[in-house]
Order: sequence, then structure tokens, then C-alpha cells
Amino acid sequence: MALDQQSRYILDMIAAAGRPPLHTCTPQQARQSFDFRKLAGPPDDIARVENMAIPGPAGNLRVRVYTPDGEGPFPALVYCHGGGWVVGDLDTVDVPCRRLASRAACVVASVDYRLAPEHPFPAAAEDAYAAFQWLVENAGARHIDATRIAVGGDSAGGNLAAVVALMARDRVAPQPCFQVLLYPVTDGALDTASYRENADGYLLTRDSMVWFWNHYVSDADRMHPYASPLRAEHHRGLPPAFVVTAEFDPLRDEGEAYAHRLAAAGTPVECKRYDGTIHGFCWMPGVLDKGRQALDDTAAALRVAFQSDNRYR
Repeated sequence: MALDQQSRYILDMIAAAGRPPLHTCTPQQARQSFDFRKLAGPPDDIARVENMAIPGPAGNLRVRVYTPDGEGPFPALVYCHGGGWVVGDLDTVDVPCRRLASRAACVVASVDYRLAPEHPFPAAAEDAYAAFQWLVENAGARHIDATRIAVGGDSAGGNLAAVVALMARDRVAPQPCFQVLLYPVTDGALDTASYRENADGYLLTRDSMVWFWNHYVSDADRMHPYASPLRAEHHRGLPPAFVVTAEFDPLRDEGEAYAHRLAAAGTPVECKRYDGTIHGFCWMPGVLDKGRQALDDTAAALRVAFQSDNRYR
């Protein structure tokens, strides 16, 4: 399928801005120029938003908690933003998190995990895991049902969400009831057909992914399953999943490969490819129809997953 007109508009707008390629920037420069908030559109109304500090592996960890209307106990989603483990923050995904909280009728806890290269692997993964376990342990005080807590994220955040599920299984700890993986990073090999087909010209480039990986993890740890979850020894005993991919995205094939790997291990999975669009489209629901559709499809999948007799069980 051809690139859709809305995605082409975004790419043309970025090209016209004349910013240097990401892989030529320092992390600090990249963070200053990394801002898609103007493309996110108006936020959904939400009953309450709280900025909190919770205990993390290396001190306090910032979390932004979105609570919908109602009395609870609510189901919940622990969400990790994208940005290649190097850029991005709570504001990057504020509008998507509000939309998911509102439309899935769940609490969303957005995690401000430590960024690389200042905090390399496995800092981000351990922060995400700690945030999930903290929410389980404190569910009652937050009017949350501890048996209905999912984990999710986009891109590098999707990587962290998948890794949280692996860590919880491996450590025999409370598991997420569901995982939402939006165009996730799952493998450090960078050798799929989608990496060749979409290496350049579609927002996320192969060079950018090399840059991200090199800042996040050493060569020795690159294929560690908590960095490359596709490389886990096995994928049995993991929670059901909703996996989103984009046609014109270097990460498309590894996201779909992870969905196939989960399914082969007996995990219920729904994998949906959004044709004609690009990496990061869920950050831009204000200008991309498919971004809005994907977030609403994710909210619908969460609603089903949070039901006791749902099709994912």
C-alpha cells in the first residue's frame, strides 16, 4: 500500500523544518528538538491527573497517574513512553495516556524512567518493572484492582513493557494481566526486511535506531532478553497481548515476529498492522486519523482484557 496523505504531510513538514538527522545529534540536542506535542491534538477530559514520586531502583521515580471518572476499583495500565530509551518524557505521551484512560475507563500510570546514555541498560527496564510492582503493591490505596493491571508502551516503551512481562515471569512476581505493545522494539539485530525497506525517509531511520541502541546497551548485552525480548529462551507463561505495527516502519517486522512468537507459545495475541502509516503515529492523533484509530483500538482491547470472561483469557 502507498504511504497515506496524512503521513506524507508529516514527513514533508519535518523535512521543511530542516532539522539535522537524529543520529548526528548529541542526546541533549536530540531531547531539545524531540517534541511532537503540537501534533497530539486536544486532550480528553480526565477526572484527575497526579504527578507522583515513587520508590525506584536508584531513588525516586516520577510517575504521572491519570484517573477516569467513577468510584473504582479501577483496572490500570502502566505505560512507558517511546523515544529510543534516550529521548521522550511524560509530556510526550500525555494526550495518548489521557485518551487511553478515558476510553478504556482505567487508571494509567505513565513512567518517567531513567534515560540513556546517562543511565544505560538495564536502568530503564528496572525502573519500568519497579513501577509496575509498586502499583500492584499499592493498588488498594489507589482504588485499583490489583488483578487487573496491564503494562504497555510505544516503540522503546513497548520494548520495556514486553521486558516487564518477562521479568515478572522470570522472577516469579505478580504478572501483568495484559500487554499493549505499540510498534515495539524487540530485537537488536536490525536485519529484517522492514529495516531494509524502510531504512530512510519514514521518520524513524535505520541510522537513528543504530544511534539509539548504541546509547542504550553495550554490544555484550545487546541480545540479552531484557534488551531484545525476541531473544528470550522461551515465551511461555506471558500475558495476552495486543500488538500494533506500522507499514512504513523499520520496526514493523520485529513487532510482528514477537506477536508470532507469543502466539506460538500459546499466548492469546491480536496483532494489527496499520497500513500506509509511519512509526510514532500514535503520538500524533491530532493530525493522523490512524493514530486516533490505533489508540481507540488499544482502548477497546484493554476493555476486553479487563473483563473476567474476555476472549484473551
